[in-house]
Amino acid sequence: MDSGTIHRNTASELDHTETARFVVDLFHRLILHHGLWFAEVKHQMGMDKALEVLGRVTDRSLAIQLKHLAGLVGFDLVDGVPSFLLQMEPAALLTLKDRLAKNWLVNDGIWFQAIEETEGMNEAKRCNDSCWAQFSPVEAHTIRKFLGLGERPGLAGLKRALGFRVYESINEQSIEDESRDSIVFRMNRCRVQEARRRKGLADYPCKSGGLVEYTYFARAIDGRIETECLGCPPDAHPDEWYCAWKFSLPPEKGE
Repeated sequence: MDSGTIHRNTASELDHTETARFVVDLFHRLILHHGLWFAEVKHQMGMDKALEVLGRVTDRSLAIQLKHLAGLVGFDLVDGVPSFLLQMEPAALLTLKDRLAKNWLVNDGIWFQAIEETEGMNEAKRCNDSCWAQFSPVEAHTIRKFLGLGERPGLAGLKRALGFRVYESINEQSIEDESRDSIVFRMNRCRVQEARRRKGLADYPCKSGGLVEYTYFARAIDGRIETECLGCPPDAHPDEWYCAWKFSLPPEKGE
């Protein structure tokens, strides 16, 4: 945060407003440190091990953090969930869910723009695609755990998982059973692309990132699933969708 210069020597000398700002900064550091730990374990031990450890760490860490915050801030925990969330009106809770998803997209866009402004589009796309190679398996892993999908949930598991991605709260998407062994996922409305269209800009060429994103996500849900791009900008596409992806589980790979 950079909304004013601090002229203190230690955090204990901050006034009330400055301390509040410092608390927000500490939340940011906590999130960043959590991510850096995961990145380093992945670097040292590989993605599979990092995901395994992430699951254990997240459960233990959140339980301890929420317990202490509940006591300090003054809320109860109900099966590990802050009571104030459960007491919110359903519409307000859904609005909060959507706002968090939109905040994720805003953060993603700001990172992209920060690189594009100084290093150009190609470097920004390279970083973006590499980031998806890390985030897609993590998102798939957390969704699998949240839904209790197990190790090899097949296309049925993938269909459910696609409905719990962050994008589900931001864009409009649909899934069609193409055959017994394949499904087609379409992004019917894309917040990023529609914002560009309103500005009179061409579609953002997201195919390279999408190939990483969807392939890695599907593979992390079930390693047998194969991914095929049916169309994604800069490809031409109908007005009904921006990108479409076919996920298959060939019979010879089935149980």
